[in-house]
Amino acid sequence: MRAGGEAPHQVLGRLRFLLQCSECFRRARALPAALCYVPREVQYKICKDPTATAAAAARSLLSVWDSPGPARGGKRAARATIEVRKGGCLRATGEEYCNGAGLWVKLSKEQLEEYTGSHGLEEGWVLAQRFGGGDKLVPVDSVDKFQWQNQTLGNGYKPAASWEQVVDLTYSMRLGEKPRLVEQDEAAVQKFRSVPPGWSYEHDMELGRFLYDHSEEQLQYGDCMTEHVSNIEVSSQMGDCGAANLMSNQTHSFWESDGPPGQHWVQLSMKKGSIVKKLWLVLNGNDNSYIPRRVAVYGGPPNRLQHIRTVLINENSFQSVCILRNMKFHLPVLEIRFLECRDQGYNVRLQGIKIKSFWEWDLILNSDVFQPARLVRYPLLEGVDSSVLYRRAVLIQRFVQILDSVLCYLIPLSEDSIGTFNALRNMKPFLLLSKQSTALIAHCLQSSESTPPAILPKLNINRQLAREHRANPALDRSYRHTVFTQLYEGLRSSKHNRPLDYRWPTNHTQWWECDFVTEGIVDNGGGFRDTLSDVSEELCPSSGNVPVPLPFFVRTSNQGNSSSDTRDMYVPNPSCKDFPKYEWIGQLIGAALRSKEFLILALPALVWKQLAGEEIDWSKDFAGVDAELVKLLEMMEGMDREAFEFMFGKELTYTVVRSDQHVVELIPNGSNTVVCYEDRKEFIRLVQKARLEESKEQIAAMRAGLLCVVPQPVLDLLTWQLMEKKVCGDPKITVSDLRRFVTFMDFLPNDTRIQNFWEALSNFTSEDLSRFLKFVSGRSRLPVQIIVYPDRSNLDAVDLMPQASTCSCAFFLPSYSSAKTCEEMLRYAVYNCVSIDTDRTWDE
Repeated sequence: MRAGGEAPHQVLGRLRFLLQCSECFRRARALPAALCYVPREVQYKICKDPTATAAAAARSLLSVWDSPGPARGGKRAARATIEVRKGGCLRATGEEYCNGAGLWVKLSKEQLEEYTGSHGLEEGWVLAQRFGGGDKLVPVDSVDKFQWQNQTLGNGYKPAASWEQVVDLTYSMRLGEKPRLVEQDEAAVQKFRSVPPGWSYEHDMELGRFLYDHSEEQLQYGDCMTEHVSNIEVSSQMGDCGAANLMSNQTHSFWESDGPPGQHWVQLSMKKGSIVKKLWLVLNGNDNSYIPRRVAVYGGPPNRLQHIRTVLINENSFQSVCILRNMKFHLPVLEIRFLECRDQGYNVRLQGIKIKSFWEWDLILNSDVFQPARLVRYPLLEGVDSSVLYRRAVLIQRFVQILDSVLCYLIPLSEDSIGTFNALRNMKPFLLLSKQSTALIAHCLQSSESTPPAILPKLNINRQLAREHRANPALDRSYRHTVFTQLYEGLRSSKHNRPLDYRWPTNHTQWWECDFVTEGIVDNGGGFRDTLSDVSEELCPSSGNVPVPLPFFVRTSNQGNSSSDTRDMYVPNPSCKDFPKYEWIGQLIGAALRSKEFLILALPALVWKQLAGEEIDWSKDFAGVDAELVKLLEMMEGMDREAFEFMFGKELTYTVVRSDQHVVELIPNGSNTVVCYEDRKEFIRLVQKARLEESKEQIAAMRAGLLCVVPQPVLDLLTWQLMEKKVCGDPKITVSDLRRFVTFMDFLPNDTRIQNFWEALSNFTSEDLSRFLKFVSGRSRLPVQIIVYPDRSNLDAVDLMPQASTCSCAFFLPSYSSAKTCEEMLRYAVYNCVSIDTDRTWDE
């Protein structure tokens, strides 16, 4: 479905369709039937595997399972075998299902009865496309059906048989008779349309995030030679410099050919289902004449290799050279032919070969993606049947496909026009899955660029005064010595009458030049970046134990709440009315978004969402600011009269404490008005409104500054998570980083618990490690000093759930039977028990 090639009535129809889908997602209702369409019958033709033997190619035998068959390594046997006559077609329903084995299609009882040996099955499933190759079933129109359509309905008639066509026919206005729809499979459509029990809008958003995290762009892959290459052969070798050295990853070993020039090659046999994304040659630069100059890459079945590309290696390359990238399908064999060496050399030396690759089934949505181990990070999806998640994911992908086709109409590329994306604002998280949004964002940013200043503003910065102020901000309430204020005032001075607009190209890497007083530093970019780090630290200090040097942000209530998992966050100060400086902060955020620089601001989702123009939700978003208040109001709403009066008596009045610790009245004379039981829901509504809007003016000023630098269409296309990542960077944490902040108490040096602990953490992702920090300390970024003690709650027990005390940043490590068990228990704890402290029971 190509964006931009649709007729006007088609575009309008799809917009109507998206609005209806959006409402269904938001209210957790059954999605439109057009999105869930499945044809009642499809004809399939068998395309034989070109690598099959002559005997196998002569027959078309298909195994039939009573449900989609086993994935890789499965043991369940097929229920029947059917044979399709040569040149014939297989009749099946339109229902499909994909798992780790491949794509399956369903046959009804009536369709199975056409074949002998179906053993009276009520329904059957056959493998249409197998991961890793083999025969394929390809949907076609049968000759009989084609002739009947022409005789009955006229030449050129083609009924709507795909869900995309059904969407267009259902929602587009057109004159004349509409084409008929191919009859739908009612049972299959109902499977798609039924909303899972307890399902909500938040479940769909979390599923969308799961799909994004497991998309090709996000999958992390290292060198895959051992995992994905089954065998490696070479044309020749000199002595002990054989093919094994290409996989050894040793800097002192290499493969060397032995023979006439132009006859050297390396052949890789790839494991079934592997897809190469990048292939490198690791050159041995000790002798120039052994370095290949021209290389050809071939791929395909062993007996029919096809030329893929020829690479001329740059004369300045002496290390790794990428010779192949972004294959879309599995190639059983890859052959690298060395056509020519530098300096007319005869033989080739390679230090190694590196491959980054995926398994085919990881790149295609299938039910095996939803393994319990992968769902640990997505608690709303845990315990949901994989087939339910798979079908829901298919619908999300279909929705995004339609969204992509009209996205350029929803997002105005001109800043002067008014967009219509606001109507679909609650669907914004699905933009993570869009294939069009990245290109549109790049286009909008590039088209709004301005010319950088010919001469950089040169600013005098005294960091010694800034450090003194940071140590004791109370000495100077005007905060004029902070780096932030020195930059702000310096850029406003008479020397720089022309204000900076920060809309410069990405390659403009320095916004101002700094002359550091009493420091002998020449600023070639490093000093500028230091000032950005200083500004970040002054606005939102990374340590919770130091005063905040500037008045623009205040610590959230969660910073004093040891059970919260968002303790290291800040919100705009409701009492601060210095809006020009808030606008400048917004401009800096926009400048970081447009550039490769970072401005690290520890702001909760509540703030990022409003900057990005997304809807905010009390229970979900304000919990990142004051989790205890969210819980208290939920509890208050469900109280009976006796419990309410026992807990609050006559002491609860129409007042609330804001993040800046100021008490404000919710109604006139609210401090003298007691909240009655009957009015508690109105009181809750007023509290929620007051707290959600307490920083409304400050965020509006920041957003105004942001929009001076970043066009509105970009904010329409960016989710708040992507905005935060572009502005603040990706705060990755490694195990080596963590080791510097962990101290073990009361352990022997060679204690196996310590070994299991570090081995378990070595398999954690950066996000897992961030969660571990939150579990232990309530903070998501280093530095945090952590003390690990042996768990003494049950000395003889093993494989217990770990515990932590966030108040003292202490972790209590149980004994585990293996590092693998330790890893599983740790990961479960950090994702599911974040707010549990050691002064509470697990049941709490």
